[in-house]
Amino acid sequence: MNATERGIFEQFAFWATAPNPAPLADAAALHVFVGCGTSFYIAQALAAATNAHGQQAIAVTGGEWWHRPEYYLAAGRRAHVIVLSRSGESTETVRAAEGSQKAGHKVTALTCAEGSAITKFADTVLYAPTHADEGIVMTASASLMLLMGLRLAGVTIGAAEIAAAEVLLKLVDKAANGLLEGRSHFVFLGTGPLQGIAQEGALKLQEMSLSYTQAYPTADYRHGPITLADERTAAILLYTPEGHEDDAKLAAELMAKGARVLGLGGPGTVSFEVGGLDAARGLICLPALQVLGEREAQLKGLDSLSPRGLSKVVVLG
Repeated sequence: MNATERGIFEQFAFWATAPNPAPLADAAALHVFVGCGTSFYIAQALAAATNAHGQQAIAVTGGEWWHRPEYYLAAGRRAHVIVLSRSGESTETVRAAEGSQKAGHKVTALTCAEGSAITKFADTVLYAPTHADEGIVMTASASLMLLMGLRLAGVTIGAAEIAAAEVLLKLVDKAANGLLEGRSHFVFLGTGPLQGIAQEGALKLQEMSLSYTQAYPTADYRHGPITLADERTAAILLYTPEGHEDDAKLAAELMAKGARVLGLGGPGTVSFEVGGLDAARGLICLPALQVLGEREAQLKGLDSLSPRGLSKVVVLG
């Protein structure tokens, strides 16, 4: 087992000791989740989950909130800004936190680096150490920030959800090579809180294996992008209970075009049930999406620890 695999398969012990904060309780506040790259996709998932639990929320990239917060928040309004950064040193997110405090907003930091720069500009810090073997690509750290943020949103995550994620990871891992081999076009589909998770799954496979990936809201995929689906396509479809019937029809359409479909929570060429709470489905599926990137990298003979052109922390001069 290489270092990336250890970071993916051994992350659940870190989940078990992650902070369990009290849920957000100010229904009048706008909660702004801010992050870059993976952290932004996690922020998207968290904003959707927060809205579903009765608290108003949006997700904004670190660079946008740093430079242009007025496009996302009406003048004179106060917000609760929740910044996400594994290292706590990403320039855009640190500056977004600093600017938020100066503007009078409450700031909460979700990070995997105790005492990092971002914590200096936060009123509250939620810290969860990540796996020591994690490389440039975020795996366990992404899951940990998602877990802490879901708890903030009001989602109860316990031993059953952790166990369900580990079971799903092992099942998807066994099926991964058969799903991915011979495919060159990878599509990740999800909606609601799962849209950000689909984006993150696509990013993982892209980063780890230097492959062309796409991610879309599930139903919107029919509105143009489906034209690329053919026998070179592998599609990963994250089902939601409320959209199950329509999602299954899309899976059938994709398979009729020659695509292989991994159905998580519903039909596909390969399909697996997702255990645990529906509200925690994104977290439960995330490690399984991470391992797809690693397996595709191995099929292409690539080292996922050091992807081309990436650094572990983006620090601007």
